[in-house]
Order: sequence, then C-alpha cells, then structure tokens
Amino acid sequence: MLLLGLFFSSFLIALSGALMPGPLLSATLAQSGRHGAWTGPRLILGHGILEALLILALFNGLAPLLTTPAAFSSIALAGSVILLWMGGAMLFGLGRLELDLSCGPAVSSPWGLPVSGALLSLANPYWSIWWATIGLGYILQASEAGWRGLVAFFTGHLLADLLWYSLVSYSMFKGQRFLSLEAYRAMVGTLGLFLIGFAGFFAFKGLAPIL
Repeated sequence: MLLLGLFFSSFLIALSGALMPGPLLSATLAQSGRHGAWTGPRLILGHGILEALLILALFNGLAPLLTTPAAFSSIALAGSVILLWMGGAMLFGLGRLELDLSCGPAVSSPWGLPVSGALLSLANPYWSIWWATIGLGYILQASEAGWRGLVAFFTGHLLADLLWYSLVSYSMFKGQRFLSLEAYRAMVGTLGLFLIGFAGFFAFKGLAPIL
C-alpha cells in the first residue's frame, strides 16, 4: 500500500505541475509540428534524466544549498539567459520554419531534444525549488521503503510528465495539417515571445534579492 500511495500521489502532484504553462510546454508546442509526435517523449527523456540525477543529489544533502537566496538568484539569472537564447532562436528562425516534416529536424543530433528538455528544466528556477522542498519531502518519505519506494515515487512522477507531454505533442502533430503556414509561424513566434517573457520574469526574480 505504501508503494501504491507513493506512486499515485506522486503522479497526481506531478501532473498538476505539468498542466501549468511553462518553458517546457512552450517548447513542446513549438517543436511538435517539425519533429513529430515523439517530440514530447524526447524532451521528457532529458527532463527525466536530469530529475534522476537531482534526486541522487538531493538524497545526499543538496537541498539546503538550493533554498538560499544566493542560490535562487543564481538559478534565476542563469535560467533567464537560457530562456532568452531559446526564445530568440525561435523568433529568428521563423522565416525558415516550415510545416513539411520532410524538411528535416532543426537539430543536428538525435540528442537535441533530450538536451533541450534538460536545459529548459534548468532554466526554470521554480523547478529546482520544487525539488528542494516538495521533492525532497517525497524522497525522504519514499526512502523509508528503500529503493522500491524511490522507484515508485520517481516512476509516478515521470509517468505524469510523459503522458501529458506525449498527448500534447501528438495532438499538435496531428493538428498541423489543418494549420496554415502563416498561423503556424505566428503560433511559434508567440511561444518564442512567451519564453522571452519568462526570461524577463526570472531575471527580475533573480535580481530582486540583490537590489
């Protein structure tokens, strides 16, 4: 029962977070038309690997370091730079953006989307804070059941992200045939501006404690 409780509670909490708009969702919406229905799972692959590494770090005492004002400012400012770069790249690439999947992917390596998934997670300071607080509490509780507890917790958490982002990318991929090129570029441009807006917000949050 403990393992099932860890799995389902972790799944529901992670799903509530996945449903909220953010940099990773923006990237999934923007890239699915070009990279296909597997965009979401590929982004979540990098996201999940990063989270697995973070769980190991939190389990070994990293959480107090992440919750300090200096750590938050550093994460927020670094995140704003990554978001600004990604949002700018989306805007500057609008003229070359096509709906035809045969034009090829925008990345030169099959690891491009997984790496982007990890970078987008790192770019969001609230992702780190969530893991340093709520995530750490779950890890401590799950560890009472040994490695099986940690596996149950992480499986539920990752499955929520995987299911949601798979649904999003599949829907966008299937829906692209009903979308004009102009509307598609407008949507991607809007999402690029959205990422830049996130960059400004995170920069403000990072500078606030300093100023």
